[in-house]
Amino acid sequence: MISVLLADDHPVVRDGYRRLLESTADIRVVAEADDGEVCCALYRKLRPDVVVLDLNMPGIGGLETLRRIRAEDPRAHVLVFSMYDNQTMVHRALEFGATGYLTKQGGPGQMVEAVRRVRTGKLYLDPEHVSGPTNGKQPLNAQADPLTILSRREFQIFKLLAEGNSVAQIARKISISPKTVGVHHTNIMHKLNLANAAQLVRLAILCDVVQL
Repeated sequence: MISVLLADDHPVVRDGYRRLLESTADIRVVAEADDGEVCCALYRKLRPDVVVLDLNMPGIGGLETLRRIRAEDPRAHVLVFSMYDNQTMVHRALEFGATGYLTKQGGPGQMVEAVRRVRTGKLYLDPEHVSGPTNGKQPLNAQADPLTILSRREFQIFKLLAEGNSVAQIARKISISPKTVGVHHTNIMHKLNLANAAQLVRLAILCDVVQL
């Protein structure tokens, strides 16, 4: 029996996929979470076989949730389930430790297949909606994706800034000091040759890292 923790802030989405997964003979949803902190706490308590994780959640957010789970248990199997279907987000999710990536544009049957595959530790990428091949190890082309020059932590902060979080809010969410966030912020602006917050948000939208 494959135990699953569902983490998504939309109850209707969780209910639909819980029903789908539990219609199989070999999968059971053992818990549900509506934010990152709850997801991490439930993972620590239950140690499910697979975490199905949305990237856009309130609180610490999906990437930080993924980072914390993998830090807690390097063998954790996390299937990202996201509205983002671009290569940048796929690559970064795998870089943060995801075992698979499924988009919300996919058919319901893909979820069952993905959970089963991820449980075995094998990589699963949505074959229909993920744009471009990537294995999470090889860097993307910098001309196609200017964000490749950012480190993993810088990318995380870049996304949080683009979503409208202040330096103090980011510091609380990812458990580092405001001063450290400020240093990363300066480095991000310099690396990407950005002059202000508006340019940062514009770039995030162009790269499909945040959506309006």
